[in-house]
Amino acid sequence: MIQQLAIVGLGLIGGSLARSLRSAGFVGKISGYDPDPAQCEAALKLGVIDRAGTSAADAVALADLVVLSVPVLHTVEAMRAVVPGLKVGAIVTDVGSTKQSVLRDVATACGGEVPAWFVAGHPIAGTEKSGVANSQPALFKGHRVIITPHAKQDLAAKAQVLAMWEACGARVVEMEAARHDAIFAATSHLPHLLAYSFVDMLDRLDHKHEIFPNAGGGFRDFTRIASSSPRMWHDIVKANKECVSELLAKQIEDLQKLQSLMAADRWEEVQHIFERARAARERYLAQIE
Repeated sequence: MIQQLAIVGLGLIGGSLARSLRSAGFVGKISGYDPDPAQCEAALKLGVIDRAGTSAADAVALADLVVLSVPVLHTVEAMRAVVPGLKVGAIVTDVGSTKQSVLRDVATACGGEVPAWFVAGHPIAGTEKSGVANSQPALFKGHRVIITPHAKQDLAAKAQVLAMWEACGARVVEMEAARHDAIFAATSHLPHLLAYSFVDMLDRLDHKHEIFPNAGGGFRDFTRIASSSPRMWHDIVKANKECVSELLAKQIEDLQKLQSLMAADRWEEVQHIFERARAARERYLAQIE
Protein backbone atom coordinates (compact mmCIF):
# COMPACT_ATOMS: atom_id res chain seq x y z
CA MET A 1 0.00 0.00 0.00
CA ILE A 2 1.14 3.54 -0.78
CA GLN A 3 0.78 5.73 2.31
CA GLN A 4 1.32 9.05 0.50
CA LEU A 5 0.88 9.44 -3.26
CA ALA A 6 1.46 12.60 -5.30
CA ILE A 7 0.15 13.16 -8.81
CA VAL A 8 1.81 15.92 -10.85
CA GLY A 9 -0.50 16.59 -13.80
CA LEU A 10 -4.19 16.21 -12.98
CA GLY A 11 -5.58 15.04 -16.30
CA LEU A 12 -7.35 11.91 -17.50
CA ILE A 13 -4.52 9.49 -16.70
CA GLY A 14 -3.33 11.02 -13.44
CA GLY A 15 -6.89 11.43 -12.19
CA SER A 16 -7.87 7.90 -13.20
CA LEU A 17 -4.83 6.45 -11.45
CA ALA A 18 -5.67 8.28 -8.23
CA ARG A 19 -9.31 7.17 -8.37
CA SER A 20 -8.37 3.58 -9.19
CA LEU A 21 -5.91 3.29 -6.29
CA ARG A 22 -8.38 4.86 -3.88
CA SER A 23 -11.11 2.47 -5.03
CA ALA A 24 -8.74 -0.48 -4.52
CA GLY A 25 -7.79 0.70 -1.03
CA PHE A 26 -4.15 0.78 -2.10
CA VAL A 27 -3.45 4.38 -1.13
CA GLY A 28 -3.69 6.48 2.02
CA LYS A 29 -3.51 10.17 1.19
CA ILE A 30 -3.23 11.73 -2.27
CA SER A 31 -1.82 15.17 -3.04
CA GLY A 32 -1.71 16.71 -6.48
CA TYR A 33 -0.55 19.63 -8.55
CA ASP A 34 -1.43 20.99 -11.97
CA PRO A 35 -0.39 24.31 -13.51
CA ASP A 36 -4.05 24.81 -14.43
CA PRO A 37 -5.89 25.90 -11.24
CA ALA A 38 -9.16 24.66 -12.74
CA GLN A 39 -7.85 21.10 -12.82
CA CYS A 40 -6.74 21.33 -9.19
CA GLU A 41 -10.14 22.68 -8.19
CA ALA A 42 -11.95 19.95 -10.11
CA ALA A 43 -9.73 17.23 -8.62
CA LEU A 44 -10.49 18.45 -5.09
CA LYS A 45 -14.22 18.77 -5.77
CA LEU A 46 -14.39 15.26 -7.23
CA GLY A 47 -12.39 13.78 -4.36
CA VAL A 48 -9.60 12.66 -6.70
CA ILE A 49 -7.02 14.25 -4.40
CA ASP A 50 -7.03 15.20 -0.74
CA ARG A 51 -4.76 18.22 -1.06
CA ALA A 52 -3.64 20.49 -3.89
CA GLY A 53 -0.06 21.68 -3.62
CA THR A 54 0.85 25.30 -4.21
CA SER A 55 3.66 24.02 -6.44
CA ALA A 56 4.92 20.68 -7.73
CA ALA A 57 7.58 20.62 -5.01
CA ASP A 58 4.97 21.32 -2.33
CA ALA A 59 2.67 18.58 -3.66
CA VAL A 60 5.37 15.89 -3.46
CA ALA A 61 6.88 16.92 -0.11
CA LEU A 62 5.41 14.01 1.90
CA ALA A 63 4.99 11.51 -0.94
CA ASP A 64 6.35 7.99 -0.92
CA LEU A 65 5.56 7.69 -4.63
CA VAL A 66 5.28 10.50 -7.18
CA VAL A 67 3.62 10.07 -10.59
CA LEU A 68 4.49 12.50 -13.37
CA SER A 69 1.42 12.68 -15.59
CA VAL A 70 2.49 15.49 -17.90
CA PRO A 71 2.93 15.87 -21.68
CA VAL A 72 6.17 14.10 -22.62
CA LEU A 73 7.89 17.29 -23.81
CA HIS A 74 7.39 18.72 -20.30
CA THR A 75 9.26 15.91 -18.56
CA VAL A 76 12.43 17.96 -17.92
CA GLU A 77 10.39 20.84 -16.53
CA ALA A 78 8.28 18.58 -14.30
CA MET A 79 11.24 16.59 -13.03
CA ARG A 80 13.20 19.71 -12.17
CA ALA A 81 10.15 21.04 -10.34
CA VAL A 82 9.63 17.97 -8.14
CA VAL A 83 13.22 17.02 -7.27
CA PRO A 84 13.70 19.80 -4.65
CA GLY A 85 10.60 18.60 -2.79
CA LEU A 86 11.31 14.86 -2.74
CA LYS A 87 11.88 13.21 0.60
CA VAL A 88 14.61 10.61 1.04
CA GLY A 89 13.47 7.25 -0.31
CA ALA A 90 10.74 8.63 -2.57
CA ILE A 91 10.06 6.86 -5.87
CA VAL A 92 9.18 8.75 -9.05
CA THR A 93 7.48 7.21 -12.07
CA ASP A 94 5.75 8.54 -15.20
CA VAL A 95 2.96 7.65 -17.64
CA GLY A 96 4.45 9.02 -20.86
CA SER A 97 3.73 7.46 -24.25
CA THR A 98 7.39 7.64 -25.32
CA LYS A 99 10.12 6.13 -23.22
CA GLN A 100 13.48 6.97 -24.81
CA SER A 101 12.72 10.69 -24.70
CA VAL A 102 11.48 10.46 -21.10
CA LEU A 103 14.62 8.67 -19.93
CA ARG A 104 16.81 11.22 -21.73
CA ASP A 105 14.89 14.11 -20.21
CA VAL A 106 14.97 12.65 -16.69
CA ALA A 107 18.73 12.24 -17.04
CA THR A 108 19.02 15.87 -18.18
CA ALA A 109 16.99 17.07 -15.19
CA CYS A 110 19.04 14.99 -12.75
CA GLY A 111 22.59 15.88 -13.70
CA GLY A 112 23.16 13.56 -16.65
CA GLU A 113 22.05 10.18 -15.26
CA VAL A 114 18.68 8.56 -14.63
CA PRO A 115 18.33 8.07 -10.86
CA ALA A 116 17.87 4.54 -9.54
CA TRP A 117 14.57 5.60 -7.94
CA PHE A 118 12.98 6.64 -11.25
CA VAL A 119 10.79 4.03 -12.97
CA ALA A 120 9.69 4.68 -16.55
CA GLY A 121 6.14 3.48 -17.25
CA HIS A 122 3.38 3.71 -19.83
CA PRO A 123 -0.24 2.58 -19.24
CA ILE A 124 -1.86 1.43 -22.48
CA ALA A 125 -5.26 2.90 -21.72
CA GLY A 126 -7.12 6.11 -22.32
CA THR A 127 -9.93 7.75 -24.22
CA GLU A 128 -10.21 10.65 -26.63
CA LYS A 129 -11.42 12.75 -23.68
CA SER A 130 -9.04 14.76 -21.52
CA GLY A 131 -9.07 16.45 -18.12
CA VAL A 132 -9.57 15.16 -14.60
CA ALA A 133 -13.36 15.46 -14.95
CA ASN A 134 -13.23 12.56 -17.42
CA SER A 135 -11.13 10.33 -15.14
CA GLN A 136 -12.40 6.80 -14.54
CA PRO A 137 -11.50 4.43 -11.68
CA ALA A 138 -11.67 1.38 -13.98
CA LEU A 139 -9.66 2.89 -16.84
CA PHE A 140 -6.68 0.54 -16.44
CA LYS A 141 -8.48 -2.68 -15.55
CA GLY A 142 -7.43 -5.46 -17.91
CA HIS A 143 -5.04 -3.23 -19.82
CA ARG A 144 -1.29 -3.46 -20.17
CA VAL A 145 1.22 -1.20 -18.52
CA ILE A 146 4.73 -1.16 -19.98
CA ILE A 147 7.72 -0.62 -17.70
CA THR A 148 11.06 0.10 -19.37
CA PRO A 149 13.85 -0.41 -16.81
CA HIS A 150 17.12 1.48 -17.21
CA ALA A 151 20.74 0.65 -16.40
CA LYS A 152 20.67 1.99 -12.83
CA GLN A 153 17.18 0.72 -11.98
CA ASP A 154 16.47 0.05 -8.30
CA LEU A 155 14.57 -3.23 -8.14
CA ALA A 156 12.57 -2.28 -5.05
CA ALA A 157 11.38 0.91 -6.76
CA LYS A 158 10.35 -1.08 -9.83
CA ALA A 159 8.50 -3.59 -7.64
CA GLN A 160 6.54 -0.80 -5.93
CA VAL A 161 5.45 0.70 -9.25
CA LEU A 162 4.50 -2.75 -10.54
CA ALA A 163 2.39 -3.35 -7.42
CA MET A 164 0.70 0.03 -7.89
CA TRP A 165 -0.43 -0.82 -11.43
CA GLU A 166 -1.49 -4.33 -10.50
CA ALA A 167 -3.69 -2.82 -7.78
CA CYS A 168 -5.45 -0.96 -10.61
CA GLY A 169 -6.18 -4.26 -12.35
CA ALA A 170 -3.52 -3.73 -15.02
CA ARG A 171 -1.13 -6.35 -16.45
CA VAL A 172 2.47 -5.16 -16.24
CA VAL A 173 5.10 -6.17 -18.80
CA GLU A 174 8.68 -5.03 -19.28
CA MET A 175 10.54 -4.13 -22.45
CA GLU A 176 13.50 -2.10 -23.62
CA ALA A 177 12.74 1.58 -24.23
CA ALA A 178 13.72 1.63 -27.93
CA ARG A 179 11.54 -1.39 -28.61
CA HIS A 180 8.64 0.29 -26.83
CA ASP A 181 8.91 3.39 -28.98
CA ALA A 182 9.04 1.40 -32.22
CA ILE A 183 5.97 -0.64 -31.27
CA PHE A 184 3.84 2.29 -30.17
CA ALA A 185 4.81 4.39 -33.15
CA ALA A 186 3.03 1.69 -35.17
CA THR A 187 0.05 0.97 -32.94
CA SER A 188 -0.72 4.43 -31.55
CA HIS A 189 1.38 7.38 -32.67
CA LEU A 190 1.04 6.94 -36.46
CA PRO A 191 -2.71 6.14 -36.26
CA HIS A 192 -3.31 9.40 -34.40
CA LEU A 193 -1.28 11.35 -36.94
CA LEU A 194 -3.26 9.76 -39.80
CA ALA A 195 -6.62 10.47 -38.16
CA TYR A 196 -5.77 14.14 -37.60
CA SER A 197 -4.46 14.49 -41.15
CA PHE A 198 -7.50 12.80 -42.70
CA VAL A 199 -10.05 14.97 -40.88
CA ASP A 200 -8.04 18.10 -41.64
CA MET A 201 -7.93 17.17 -45.34
CA LEU A 202 -11.70 16.71 -45.47
CA ASP A 203 -12.29 19.99 -43.65
CA ARG A 204 -10.36 21.83 -46.38
CA LEU A 205 -12.50 20.48 -49.23
CA ASP A 206 -14.97 22.86 -50.87
CA HIS A 207 -17.91 20.53 -50.25
CA LYS A 208 -17.04 19.78 -46.62
CA HIS A 209 -20.47 20.98 -45.46
CA GLU A 210 -22.01 18.05 -47.35
CA ILE A 211 -19.42 15.50 -46.23
CA PHE A 212 -19.71 15.60 -42.46
CA PRO A 213 -23.55 15.49 -42.15
CA ASN A 214 -23.54 12.38 -44.35
CA ALA A 215 -20.74 10.56 -42.54
CA GLY A 216 -21.67 7.21 -41.01
CA GLY A 217 -20.37 4.87 -38.36
CA GLY A 218 -17.24 4.00 -40.32
CA PHE A 219 -16.17 7.64 -40.36
CA ARG A 220 -16.86 7.98 -36.64
CA ASP A 221 -14.85 4.84 -35.83
CA PHE A 222 -11.92 5.76 -38.06
CA THR A 223 -11.64 9.33 -36.83
CA ARG A 224 -12.55 8.97 -33.13
CA ILE A 225 -8.96 9.51 -32.00
CA ALA A 226 -8.81 12.83 -33.85
CA SER A 227 -10.84 14.14 -30.88
CA SER A 228 -7.85 13.52 -28.60
CA SER A 229 -5.78 16.36 -27.15
CA PRO A 230 -3.83 18.00 -30.01
CA ARG A 231 -1.22 19.33 -27.59
CA MET A 232 -0.57 15.90 -26.11
CA TRP A 233 -0.29 14.18 -29.47
CA HIS A 234 1.88 16.92 -30.92
CA ASP A 235 4.28 16.27 -28.05
CA ILE A 236 4.18 12.49 -28.49
CA VAL A 237 4.82 12.58 -32.24
CA LYS A 238 7.62 15.11 -31.79
CA ALA A 239 9.23 13.05 -29.02
CA ASN A 240 9.12 9.89 -31.16
CA LYS A 241 9.62 11.53 -34.56
CA GLU A 242 12.25 9.11 -35.88
CA CYS A 243 10.06 6.02 -35.44
CA VAL A 244 6.90 7.77 -36.62
CA SER A 245 8.60 9.32 -39.67
CA GLU A 246 9.94 5.94 -40.77
CA LEU A 247 6.50 4.36 -40.60
CA LEU A 248 4.83 7.37 -42.23
CA ALA A 249 7.18 7.07 -45.21
CA LYS A 250 6.20 3.40 -45.56
CA GLN A 251 2.50 4.28 -45.32
CA ILE A 252 2.86 6.95 -48.03
CA GLU A 253 4.65 4.42 -50.24
CA ASP A 254 1.85 1.89 -49.81
CA LEU A 255 -0.85 4.50 -50.50
CA GLN A 256 0.93 5.54 -53.67
CA LYS A 257 1.01 1.89 -54.73
CA LEU A 258 -2.75 1.65 -54.19
CA GLN A 259 -3.26 4.81 -56.21
CA SER A 260 -1.19 3.36 -59.06
CA LEU A 261 -3.15 0.09 -59.01
CA MET A 262 -6.44 2.00 -59.16
CA ALA A 263 -5.22 4.17 -62.02
CA ALA A 264 -4.22 1.05 -63.95
CA ASP A 265 -7.56 -0.68 -63.20
CA ARG A 266 -5.76 -3.52 -61.45
CA TRP A 267 -8.70 -4.15 -59.16
CA GLU A 268 -7.92 -7.76 -58.34
CA GLU A 269 -4.66 -6.61 -56.76
CA VAL A 270 -6.49 -3.92 -54.81
CA GLN A 271 -8.92 -6.54 -53.52
CA HIS A 272 -6.02 -8.83 -52.60
CA ILE A 273 -4.54 -6.06 -50.42
CA PHE A 274 -7.92 -5.58 -48.73
CA GLU A 275 -8.27 -9.33 -48.14
CA ARG A 276 -4.72 -9.62 -46.80
CA ALA A 277 -5.33 -6.73 -44.41
CA ARG A 278 -8.64 -8.14 -43.21
CA ALA A 279 -7.09 -11.55 -42.62
CA ALA A 280 -4.24 -9.99 -40.66
CA ARG A 281 -6.61 -8.00 -38.45
CA GLU A 282 -8.81 -11.02 -37.80
CA ARG A 283 -5.76 -13.13 -37.01
CA TYR A 284 -4.50 -10.72 -34.37
CA LEU A 285 -7.86 -9.37 -33.15
CA ALA A 286 -7.80 -11.39 -29.94
CA GLN A 287 -4.47 -9.80 -29.04
CA ILE A 288 -5.67 -6.22 -29.58
CA GLU A 289 -6.59 -4.41 -26.36
